[in-house]
Amino acid sequence: MKTRNLQIILIILVLLTAGISKNVAQTVYVKQGDAGEDATLKVIDALNECKEKKATRLVFEKGNYLFLPDFASEKYIFTSNNDEGLKRFVFNLSGISNLEIDGQNSSFMFDGYICPFLMENSNQISIKNFSIDYKRTFHSEGKIIAAYQDSLDIEFSPAFPYSVNNNKLMFTGDQIIGKDNAGEPKRVIYPFWHLLEFDAAKREPAPYAHDYLNVQNMLVKELKPGVVRIFFPRLNGTVGNTMVFNYSDRAVPAFTVTDSENLNFTNLTIYHAGGMGVIAQRSKNILLDKVNVVAAPGRMLSLAADATHFVNCSGNITMQNCRFESQMDDATNIHGIYVKIVKLITPSEVLVKLIHYQQFGFDFLTPNAKVEITEAQSLNVYEENIVAKSVRLNKEYSKVTFTKPISDKVKLGDVIAASGEYPDVLINNCVMQKNRARGFLLGSRGKIVVENSYFHTHCASIVLEGDGRFWFEQSGVRDLTIRNNTFDNCNYSLMLGLGVIMVGSGIEENRKEDSRYNRNIRIENNTFKLANPCILKMYSVDNLIYRNNKTENSDDYKMSEWWQKMELKPFIISNSSNVKIEE
Repeated sequence: MKTRNLQIILIILVLLTAGISKNVAQTVYVKQGDAGEDATLKVIDALNECKEKKATRLVFEKGNYLFLPDFASEKYIFTSNNDEGLKRFVFNLSGISNLEIDGQNSSFMFDGYICPFLMENSNQISIKNFSIDYKRTFHSEGKIIAAYQDSLDIEFSPAFPYSVNNNKLMFTGDQIIGKDNAGEPKRVIYPFWHLLEFDAAKREPAPYAHDYLNVQNMLVKELKPGVVRIFFPRLNGTVGNTMVFNYSDRAVPAFTVTDSENLNFTNLTIYHAGGMGVIAQRSKNILLDKVNVVAAPGRMLSLAADATHFVNCSGNITMQNCRFESQMDDATNIHGIYVKIVKLITPSEVLVKLIHYQQFGFDFLTPNAKVEITEAQSLNVYEENIVAKSVRLNKEYSKVTFTKPISDKVKLGDVIAASGEYPDVLINNCVMQKNRARGFLLGSRGKIVVENSYFHTHCASIVLEGDGRFWFEQSGVRDLTIRNNTFDNCNYSLMLGLGVIMVGSGIEENRKEDSRYNRNIRIENNTFKLANPCILKMYSVDNLIYRNNKTENSDDYKMSEWWQKMELKPFIISNSSNVKIEE
């Protein structure tokens, strides 16, 4: 009996030991190296070890990690609303499932044209507890030290190195990538195309500052090292403010997500990236909790583009306890994609084209996909069908065959979009402020709730967009609730539209009356602190309820004389039905 009991105890100990060994094997650790050491190979080796051991955790020793592009993995990718290209990634999580990456509050510093994360066909990924920044930002900033008619004197700190050749300004980094044709050192270039003035005290876009676009060929004269004079028609600015030279591309997002699902981003800080913070396409179930996009100390700008962006996603998109500020574009944009019908081949076969260059290579017309056919001028859906076959001819054109013949209504120039799954969106307890452009561009036809959040945006706080003739973004909300939020002096510059909350859908003027592109909108129990008196600017909506909201006037931003002459009203609503306003 004693022998049998001893055998049982030994068996239990063996099983427990095996279990402990298994648990130990499930975690892979990355140790901090010497200061200035490139940690890229460490990460690649660690990810390979995770695959081999089927590890479920990758844990970093708390510290500072530097990543250079030299040894990063390389892949040519198409990412919607971003620039396609051959990109290098440090954390290539393609095909990986069931992995948690814990930075333990480490700092991840990147240098050069290198993307931090790629998730492609990934599942059950959790990423948490670290910050992302770049040694040399893709944008540049300079202090306005003198202002003249059509010209400004700008002073740059050493953080934004540049050169002036033949009266052209070129921003550079400290990386030497070879020699030019004259045998001189060739440095990494950070091209710009856009100027925007930021208020140095409030650290936000200056009121009524002008978007100067396509300025890369402006004339520039170097007055002394670190100081240049820039010339451009109607250029002006306030001495003491900061002029931001925005990066010309969207080539280097922080997180690129495609065809993946069940992703959690927790306790992350993104100080900078050469594009968007999180861009997700054709993906399902994404959580952002305590994800902060903020400018690093001493800098005015965080990201060169949107904080987050979701294209043809499904399941649940949840953003909670997040802060999106100081980026050069919107806090989020959630939408689908339209392709344009360019040829009717047979009664059940059409040739379609992706029009916007930042949508090239985007595939969603797959077999069995449900689609809608929409008139581009009104955005009215007049037919639905199912894809039987889709042959991609190249990154722009595809030949699509439907399961049933299309009607005689279908004409060249109309657009096709997916009409299957749409994400349910919850945005709770978030802060949006100090950025250029808008807060949320909401275009999902699932259930959307925006609640308990704070907005202080340069342009409108919430926009309902979508169009079939310029951006080709499918939108049209069907169930939107905006409640218990604070809108603090939003759209104080009255740029890109009039309202604090507004419709910006690209519907032809003479078709707005017969279009009801956005439907079932409830705006309730919010507080509006108003520098801009226009609360709602809406058209072509159905079933809009505005009730139990509190408004107060603000003197924090003075309206220009030009806008005062507009005599804006609180509610500018046209070509709509079932609208109920309770002031």
